[in-house]
Amino acid sequence: MVIGLSQNLRMQQQLIMTPQLQMAIRLLQVSRMELVDMINEELETNPTLEEPDTGKDPDEKNEAVEAVETAVTKEVEVGEKFDNDIDWSNYLGEYNSVGKVAYETEEREAANYEAFTPSRSNLSDHLKWQLLMAEPTPEQERIGEMIIGNLNRLGYLDASLDEIVRMTGGTISDVESVLKKLQEFDPPGICARNLSECLLIQIRQLGMDDPILENIVLHHIPDLENKRYKAIARDLGTDIETVSAAVALIKQLDPRPADGYNDDDQIYITPDVYVFMEGDDYSVRLNDDSVPPLYINNYYRKVVGRGDHITKEARSYLKERLRSAEWLIKSIRQRQKTIYSVTKSIVKFQRDFFDNGITHLKPLVLRDVAEDIEMHESTVSRVTTNKYAHTPHGIFELKFFFNSSIGRDNGGSIASASVQEKIRRIIAEEDSKKPMSDNKIADALSDAGIRIARRTVAKYREMMGVLPSGKRKQI
Repeated sequence: MVIGLSQNLRMQQQLIMTPQLQMAIRLLQVSRMELVDMINEELETNPTLEEPDTGKDPDEKNEAVEAVETAVTKEVEVGEKFDNDIDWSNYLGEYNSVGKVAYETEEREAANYEAFTPSRSNLSDHLKWQLLMAEPTPEQERIGEMIIGNLNRLGYLDASLDEIVRMTGGTISDVESVLKKLQEFDPPGICARNLSECLLIQIRQLGMDDPILENIVLHHIPDLENKRYKAIARDLGTDIETVSAAVALIKQLDPRPADGYNDDDQIYITPDVYVFMEGDDYSVRLNDDSVPPLYINNYYRKVVGRGDHITKEARSYLKERLRSAEWLIKSIRQRQKTIYSVTKSIVKFQRDFFDNGITHLKPLVLRDVAEDIEMHESTVSRVTTNKYAHTPHGIFELKFFFNSSIGRDNGGSIASASVQEKIRRIIAEEDSKKPMSDNKIADALSDAGIRIARRTVAKYREMMGVLPSGKRKQI
């Protein structure tokens, strides 16, 4: 065996991710709010990039805007183009999210008092305040704070009494005494150790000392969940009407006492695109609100062009910033054009939905839209993520319009979202005293020409958060 050195030539293609291409990919997949944050960040760090200034000389402003629009509207040159055939999915990991940016400006606007919202009370602070109002001893205060610190999001005590004793060094009687005091606090049912205790606390606070109520809460929660009212009546030796009245009262109690104090901020959706009827056809309009129009500062452009009165390092820096600004503007335009093209294609494929609603949604896959607009599937997938369309039937994420198909008896197909809507309507119209089982719902869909298995009905029902027939039954 001979060991030696040799040289071989080999040709291969390799995709190099330039900073400009990275920016284009990031802008294509970010949400609207993230886009605004990225623009604000670039405006703060890039002196060559500006928003329109109403106080600026109109002639100078128009000259700058015209120069930028001429450069931007020109198609991307070879070597800088956005290749629709590239599989962008290889780069999702690194550029999948964009952090939020906080910044300050020297000119502060007057406070918008209409935008102020009252701060919500924290559950822990609310309970500690009530504890202090009860004038506890230092030992009771320490035990009370330990109990409050071990409540979960529902308001139940997660720690056992023995664990509280071990952590505070108190006695079991002291812990039980403080716990009993805390269970009298607002909100009703707080600091309970299980569902039965939570409901029992509320019953006693409301003054409803009824042995039937207490018996149901203490011993018949599983029967209550499955609506086995006859079994409850038989066990308690009473009639079904009395049990029904007790159940009606129990339904008014709150099994999640801490829900009103959970700090879950509401998420408001601003649509990226509007779809509305105009004449006999649907029009697509991009939402440009809150996305400021950008242009390049004409002064810096002229300074770099002349190259006088600045150092070599300054000129190099300004050229880099100018390239970054131009690529940001180009990337935003490319993003908007792609969203527009994808939405137009969706409207073409889902015309029946826009005319008649969710039940007429058709099966659609990414490949259909990708082939229609001559783009890669991964690009379509990225564009439809966290992008929303305002339609005549409400606001929907663009991904909503892509659905798997379910066969029909006539050989056609129907979208899975349409089947879910039909199931929801069947359940809404059923007799509450005799709710339909999953088998009967499957039979009803079969009568409408939709072939679907019972387990598929159960899966869709669970996805919609609908209870099974046994738990939907009303007396």
